[in-house]
Amino acid sequence: MAMAGLYRRVLPSPPAIDFASIEGKQLFIEAIQDGTMECFYRLISYFQTQSEPAYCGLASLSMVLNALAIDPRRKWKGPWRWFDENMLDCCEPLEKVKAEGISFGKLVCLAHCAGAKVEAHRTNQSTIDDFRKQVIKCSSSDECHVISSYHRGTFKQTGTGHFSPIGGYHAGRDMALILDVARFKYPPHWVPLTLLWQAMDNVDGTTGQRRGFMLISRPHTEPGLLYTLSCKHESWVGVAKYLMDDVPLRLEADDVKDVEKVLNIVFKSLPSTFGEFIKWVAEVRRQEDGGESLSQEERGRLSVKEEVLKQVQETGLYKHVAALLSSANSCCKSLPILQIENNLPDIAASVCCQGAEILAGKSGSSEGYCCRETCVRCLKANGDGAVTLISGTVMDGSSKRGLDVLVPSTQTKSSCDCGPINRVGSYPASNDVLTALLLALPPETWSGIKEEKLLKEICALVSTENLPILLQEEVLHLRRQLRILKRCQENKIDEDLGAPLP
Repeated sequence: MAMAGLYRRVLPSPPAIDFASIEGKQLFIEAIQDGTMECFYRLISYFQTQSEPAYCGLASLSMVLNALAIDPRRKWKGPWRWFDENMLDCCEPLEKVKAEGISFGKLVCLAHCAGAKVEAHRTNQSTIDDFRKQVIKCSSSDECHVISSYHRGTFKQTGTGHFSPIGGYHAGRDMALILDVARFKYPPHWVPLTLLWQAMDNVDGTTGQRRGFMLISRPHTEPGLLYTLSCKHESWVGVAKYLMDDVPLRLEADDVKDVEKVLNIVFKSLPSTFGEFIKWVAEVRRQEDGGESLSQEERGRLSVKEEVLKQVQETGLYKHVAALLSSANSCCKSLPILQIENNLPDIAASVCCQGAEILAGKSGSSEGYCCRETCVRCLKANGDGAVTLISGTVMDGSSKRGLDVLVPSTQTKSSCDCGPINRVGSYPASNDVLTALLLALPPETWSGIKEEKLLKEICALVSTENLPILLQEEVLHLRRQLRILKRCQENKIDEDLGAPLP
């Protein structure tokens, strides 16, 4: 029986001009001479075809992130760290994106979560003249790139909403080069910039918002070294609402007299799924890639994470949190995060399964993996002192693989033998994870406290101004993530996308 299929489409021209045509090549040469093709070289080096019909946003973003050499800080396959569409899942489940595509606002959220600096503009928040200036700016440099969200119908192309990066600009003809990530459908092509603006100045029927463009560049600092917020599970909606909406109201309603009471109010009604919301980042490697030593790069990343952990544990707020959680009468003893996530072998088993999933190039659930055994030991790090390393054997059906988890820790006493653990150094656990999240809450969270002396004490404990630079950057990144997630939860991510996030 014959099987129907479709191999590419004919590019409607005009209005578009095929990049590989005689006219397209001439435009390319002239734009190079004018210096407005500088962004092209890095983008073309990482040009990719979207792997799913609805992955145009994810393909565009991963292409730009790789062109900017932003480190995802987690492995893609084997020993390699590399942005791939399947890694961009922090703001929307991949299955949902595969079925429905992704909105402009959620793509901005993804870019932030991936560690990029983003300036986003709806057409009703900008002008065509400003758009042209930004296209010229990014086309004349390889330090920023433009992703356009537009409607294909304006170019007489089949399909509706689409994302693609802009790969250059021709000043004489006022044309932009679209590096269409749906290469199975249309090749890269030049379009009049005025027509591209019209294609962006179109309402997305799903969100009711105008389309637009975003400028993506490298941040001044690398965010999210140790802690990150996760929205892979739908529970993030309730947690974000609780932290941003409910906590300030509870503090304003209650007559709190001391720091312990304030923390009790915050912790006692945390949603049961809170443990899925904030995570600490563990690095996983295949045992055959590491052996009995750490590379200089691994040692460097681990040292930075350990310094962040140390700085958290040296804050005054950490001491209050630790005292509350260790209290026999603490109301927080029932929190799932305290019951599950403080046991290092259990954490290691879970992380090994996640690592096996990532290294296998799969996405979604790691339920098919089972970590049969773990071994916590000390590893000499090239003469720099011992580090905590956990080795695990993960089973996937009849196959098995050995994985190592590099654990940031502040060493006290430890057991270096396989088997039961007597005592290990302090590694990321409930005390410091909760401390980091409290520091990341917006300053206005505490403004409802009526007792003036207590308010001053709390504000001093949560202030980011006097934190060490490394921890300050970590906390401010978490705060930005929290604000973005709150906007997503309220469907307001698009209302002030161009505004800076504190």
